[in-house]
Amino acid sequence: MNQLRTAFIQGIIAFFATNIDDMVILLLFFSQINADFRRRHIFFGQYLGFAAIIIASLPGFFGGLVVRRELIGLLGILPIVIGLKQLLSQQEETTEIQTVSSDFKQSSYRNPIISFILSLLHPNTYKVAAVTIANGGDNISIYIPLFAGHNFTSLGVILSIFFVMVGVWCLIAYLLTLHPAIADILTRYGNFLVPYVLICLGLFIMYERGTFNLLPWVKT
Repeated sequence: MNQLRTAFIQGIIAFFATNIDDMVILLLFFSQINADFRRRHIFFGQYLGFAAIIIASLPGFFGGLVVRRELIGLLGILPIVIGLKQLLSQQEETTEIQTVSSDFKQSSYRNPIISFILSLLHPNTYKVAAVTIANGGDNISIYIPLFAGHNFTSLGVILSIFFVMVGVWCLIAYLLTLHPAIADILTRYGNFLVPYVLICLGLFIMYERGTFNLLPWVKT
């Protein structure tokens, strides 16, 4: 019981310590919700991205490979690419077109199973997942030693806490965007800020992980 209690406490502490910065990204994502970019895309994308981080961290549990910090930083390229794409793309879709498209989709796919599958396959889901993976790259260096010190039972407790907290994190971010003051700021500046935030996030990830040291002209 003591080991399970320890795993429970460690799981909560580890999640909060490694996902506070992710709340900002979630707030920005939820502020971009429209006829094409839905809440479910953020929800599923967050879970897909976090699952990928967990899978990449499992070698620590099995006593396997430890990924170099500099290489983990290469994940920062993902939000940079997404941010540049948003800056360069021409967002000229009108509200009328989006509404018609949304109505068509809703009338065509009323089966919840088909709707669920389509949400998983939607490009926006993978966009959120890519940013989640990149922003959570440093989590791997924390989760690897965390997992390494537990057995299957305590690992299951930690992973259960992690996946429950992902949903709680998404809910908190969404509710915050409903707050009038926060919603007003995000509505006014969200579309403009998101690409720059993603680019800065990617550059910071690469800088903080020492990825720029891999460049031949940086080395002394």
